[in-house]
Amino acid sequence: MTTATPVKTEYEAIIGLETHCQLSTNTKIFSNSSTAFGADPNTNIDPVCMGLPGVLPVLNAKVLEYAVKTGLALNCQIARYSKFDRKQYFYPDLPKNYQISQYDLPIAEHGWIEIELLDDAGNPTRKRIGITRLHMEEDAGKLVHAGSERLSGSTYSLVDYNRAGVPLVEIVSEPDLRSGQEAAEYAQELRRIVRYLGVSDGNMQEGSLRCDVNISVRPVGREKFGTKVEIKNMNSFNAIQRAIDYEIERQIAAVESGENIVQETRLWEEGSQRTISMRVKEGSSDYRYFPEPDLSPIEVTDQQLKDWLSELPELPAQKRHRYENELGLSAYDARVLTEDRPVTDYFESAIAAGANPKATANWITQDIAAYLNKQKLTISEIALTPVNLAEVITRIETGKISNAQAKEKLPDLLAGVSPEKAFAGQELISDPAVLEPIVDAVIAANPKELEKYRNGNTNLKGFFVGKVLKETGKRADPKLTNELVEKKLNG
Repeated sequence: MTTATPVKTEYEAIIGLETHCQLSTNTKIFSNSSTAFGADPNTNIDPVCMGLPGVLPVLNAKVLEYAVKTGLALNCQIARYSKFDRKQYFYPDLPKNYQISQYDLPIAEHGWIEIELLDDAGNPTRKRIGITRLHMEEDAGKLVHAGSERLSGSTYSLVDYNRAGVPLVEIVSEPDLRSGQEAAEYAQELRRIVRYLGVSDGNMQEGSLRCDVNISVRPVGREKFGTKVEIKNMNSFNAIQRAIDYEIERQIAAVESGENIVQETRLWEEGSQRTISMRVKEGSSDYRYFPEPDLSPIEVTDQQLKDWLSELPELPAQKRHRYENELGLSAYDARVLTEDRPVTDYFESAIAAGANPKATANWITQDIAAYLNKQKLTISEIALTPVNLAEVITRIETGKISNAQAKEKLPDLLAGVSPEKAFAGQELISDPAVLEPIVDAVIAANPKELEKYRNGNTNLKGFFVGKVLKETGKRADPKLTNELVEKKLNG
């Protein structure tokens, strides 16, 4: 009698993200206090955001505009009628003991974005991730725990209300993500979009973009979801990926050992590279939502929607497709060029000035990028203008200078030296009648190398080409020099 080998269960992760994005308005969502980051504690405050008796909130019109534009960029349906609600909970950094948010009638629903993953060969895999909803709300303040990053273990806590009332949009994805890599890419694409729109700076280190992950596991083929766990405290895209990958393994191990998964909120511990339990997860009923009585409902008019739609820029995914399909760029180059809007604008200004798109992409993603990384600069801080870069590339392609000459002069160009000055007296020698005597002289001056070449050591061709380039101060046209040297050596 034989015993059947047990079949190993394969699992899949079901992942959704709740992303809080701080809007780049000058003032708070319901009052005139500044939203500037880095101010001294409790200086950007006022009676409204402090929840003092008798004050009334007034919606910042720019918040509505930014929320609708973000919803449009996420391919959402914009609600013509929506409202604010009170979300009740007590915490020291929430002065009113409730948060003004949106519950059953959010400003935007039912959208999607496209994420793109590149394999090791640079080939893209694209996937649509659904957006459940986008709603507006106010941020809470910030607790500073002395002696510990968390309340547990601290000796005392201080509260800073500067962030209370700062405008947020919360973007909730569908549970369409299946890995830490997909989730990290989704969060990065959201950041690209809000930065292109100009509605947020998306700086995770300043709390402008904060992601909470909801994750469960289930056997492959089962429709029913497993028990959902939320993960907080992730301050980078890399941390999002690592936290999810850890939690997937933890939950699979728990299921296979017969342990029940508890619906809870967990924290990501960067130092130990693990998630730890924080609290049992609340349900929506715990917040006792009801309509906000101090704010009137929101109505978005046809004209507002038309105007805001017309102001949307070309978004990152659209640019990636266009760069590949119309400009012939690789998926990798298109991805690098569209990562930050200033880089995109620089690239497009250069090709608008007549530069070859592929050559421009190579210069920006390789030589210029290396300089920026080394000097810790952004592309907006270099003195080489897109127009001057286009002139350099055109000089190379028309044979006036070589690629090597351009690379040698790049530091001067980046410092603001014009192409005319950088390459004065440096134009390539492209006249065979001028180059041929130089080639003859170099060959005649190196008889031993000539003999070795003709005895089969053809690698010495590079030796002679290098000598010609040196004799001409690197001004000899490389292509013509190679042709003449080969012709003379084999003649």
